[in-house]
Amino acid sequence: MKLLEPLRLAVIVGSVRQGRFGPTVANWFAAQAGNRDDVLVDLVDLADTPLPEALPAFGQPPGPEAARTLATLTPRLEAADAFVVVTPEYNHSFPASLKTAIDWHFTQWQAKPVGFVSYGGMAGGLRAVEHLRAVFAELHAVTVRETVSFHDAWERFGPDGLPKDPDGCDAAARVMLDQLLWWGHALREARARNPYTERKQAS
Repeated sequence: MKLLEPLRLAVIVGSVRQGRFGPTVANWFAAQAGNRDDVLVDLVDLADTPLPEALPAFGQPPGPEAARTLATLTPRLEAADAFVVVTPEYNHSFPASLKTAIDWHFTQWQAKPVGFVSYGGMAGGLRAVEHLRAVFAELHAVTVRETVSFHDAWERFGPDGLPKDPDGCDAAARVMLDQLLWWGHALREARARNPYTERKQAS
């Protein structure tokens, strides 16, 4: 059987809020993915790559500050074969920092799979995930069904940054990664055979 080239997986830390819990969850997940031989992990922290909320006018180049950040962030998203978005839930949705990073890009998401790791209170961030599915569908990305969710997340991790009860979440991460990587290989092969371009319905 032919060995497949490892998939390049960008794990995106979606929250930039002061005192955020996102890096704890993202570091755990990145380690889970990094333990596999079929994945190359790039941990992308949006706190390190801040972008202006105001987008330039259509057809206009970004300002100097945004251009500097895009020169760092965009190639990492472009190189990725698949994404995992680590998101909290703010007021029944996902953070503005994540929407800003998404909106500054377009082709980088196209025809690539996206998985979600969410965290929060009683809902575990799942309402944020449902909103993100609609956003990524508009960008021609493919979101996978399986997710990893931490309800009352702050109580689920110990001071070492690891889950107190790892069996369930480790198993959920494996299932989601298996699904994500299946789509990642399938879509990477499809893009290589036939580069993806946006198809619009004829009017």
